[in-house]
Amino acid sequence: MELPIDHFRLLGVNPTTDLQGLLRTLQQRIDRAPDQGFTQETLLAREELLRASADLLSESSRREAYESDLTAMAGTGPTLMPALDVPTSKQVGGLLLLLEAGQAFECFEIACRALKPPQSPSLGSTREADLALLAGLACLAAAVDLHQQRRYEAAAQTLQKGQQLLQRMGQLPAIRQQLSDELDGLRPYRVLDLLSRNLTAQAERAEGLILLEELVARRGGLEGFGDPSMGPEEFQAFFKQIRAFLTVQEQVDLFSRWAGASAAADFLASTALTASGFAQRKPERIAAALERLEASGQEGMQPLLACLQLLLGQVEQAHRAFEQGATPELKRWAEQQSNDSLAQLCAYCRNWLACDVLPGYRDLEADPDLEAYFADRDVQAYVEQHDHPIERLPATAESTLAWDMGLAPLSSASAGPSGGLLDEEDDDDHWDWDAMPWLERLREAWDIHGPASWTDRIPQLQWPSNRTTTGVAVAAGVALLAIASFVRLRSPAPGPGRIPIAVQPVAPPPLPVKPPLPVKPSLPLQEVAPSEAQVQALLQAWLEAKAAILSGKDSLVPLELLARPSQLDLLASNRNADRTRGETQTISTEITNLEINERDAKRIAATVVLNYTEQRLNAKGDPQGETIKKELRNRYVFGRDGGNWLLASFQKAP
Repeated sequence: MELPIDHFRLLGVNPTTDLQGLLRTLQQRIDRAPDQGFTQETLLAREELLRASADLLSESSRREAYESDLTAMAGTGPTLMPALDVPTSKQVGGLLLLLEAGQAFECFEIACRALKPPQSPSLGSTREADLALLAGLACLAAAVDLHQQRRYEAAAQTLQKGQQLLQRMGQLPAIRQQLSDELDGLRPYRVLDLLSRNLTAQAERAEGLILLEELVARRGGLEGFGDPSMGPEEFQAFFKQIRAFLTVQEQVDLFSRWAGASAAADFLASTALTASGFAQRKPERIAAALERLEASGQEGMQPLLACLQLLLGQVEQAHRAFEQGATPELKRWAEQQSNDSLAQLCAYCRNWLACDVLPGYRDLEADPDLEAYFADRDVQAYVEQHDHPIERLPATAESTLAWDMGLAPLSSASAGPSGGLLDEEDDDDHWDWDAMPWLERLREAWDIHGPASWTDRIPQLQWPSNRTTTGVAVAAGVALLAIASFVRLRSPAPGPGRIPIAVQPVAPPPLPVKPPLPVKPSLPLQEVAPSEAQVQALLQAWLEAKAAILSGKDSLVPLELLARPSQLDLLASNRNADRTRGETQTISTEITNLEINERDAKRIAATVVLNYTEQRLNAKGDPQGETIKKELRNRYVFGRDGGNWLLASFQKAP
């Protein structure tokens, strides 16, 4: 049998290790034999292989010839790899050394092949027992390695293969339970792995959706507590992460299926229907969302109902719902946006769309442009077909609303009595509202004053509302996933047993305030034109994630949300080089200045000044060399991929 390893790695020494160091390592390895329950025969074979490697490397002439062979093999490229011939009698001992050398996946694959016919050992033999134990341990270690590489589905497939093997053999129930526990704890990360794949990977995404539904079913619904491995806050954070990878239609379908037993799902289904209806100009979907919310009977929904009614052209109902349901704080906020009620309602609706409705979908990019929405022919046709007798307002209210929408000058005069479109006895500035449906009045406004005549006079929000509707959702009892929109999944360091998920503390949503700089990153960053503060927050998140990886830990944020694959590969290469040397790095970076130099729809370039500190540590955690402290001036380039801004490259700035 060939083992994919060389004598240096099998013994656990470097090519530069001298004779004394080599003999010392040999004795330590012999004295510290694994104690997981292997037979004496396997442990003796392990010791003999270690001594054979030490004998070869202790003789200068044989060692020199061997090193020359390794150098020549390395020069041929990656097609040839060093290997050791191991007699069948010492096969299990060799595989145990391969596992100790950190090559768990290779060990698991070879052990699986050795347990299958025609190589399978006799039933009940010590060799069969040792191979089964080795396969179970290697499977667990290989899954941990794959988890660290964020290859969650590959880790799950390895665990499933190990389960099937040990079940077939009917051995090692304790290890089988460990495999089951690891596979169970890996489920949310598998969902993330599968759903984050390209939309063309239909089979993988379908499997991810099945796993997601199983996870929710085990909890007893979105608000359930049936899963002891994931508490409510952890699940909120996980679900926030998952939603960014779901299409709007997938969310509509999922939440609609769960809505019967879940108020949160019903609310989210309404939100997804609204997003789809607004972005795709399908008012019938917004009407379905309105019907859902009205049927729920939940209190505190009036401001959201007002937004939906406004989008359907039901202006009077929208005014009434907002007036009845808005909190005093929300009304004060609205009054700061404009002096007239329609402008206030439009500002609130636009803010609600921008903050709570349109973000968070894999395939949806839309601006909360009410003017463009109402200018769409399908929207106009729908409103015209479902015109409600809501425009029969008192004369003064009609005149005020006309001025609000740019339809006519504000005047104390009422509509003329003629019943026509214009009162022939009045001047041309007075309209007969009773004779003109709401949609026609809107069209007249656009024809006479231009399409931006009334929306231009609705002031833009000076800052985004900090989830004004979230407060409403809390009052309505659906805070579970509304609050989750502020929480990020932290991917923990994997290991045996449960895989915990840590989240940031959830604070009650504050009243709308202007956010300070720098802002906390909202990942993935999907703003069409992110501010310098948002770019800085994204860069800071990447620098912190990079520091965590180089310190030998796991990033708190999925790296795929921060940087392109080229940067991830470079980081992995640096970490692997450190791991080979048995080192880690403690790195601290502080951004002192960031200035965007170039910007377009797909690319942002910024010059950044950082305070940088680096300290290398050996395998024992002791400092290696001096601490490096310096100021860096780098140029970072960010690209927009599929709606997400990611770090593309960086270099020293001139």
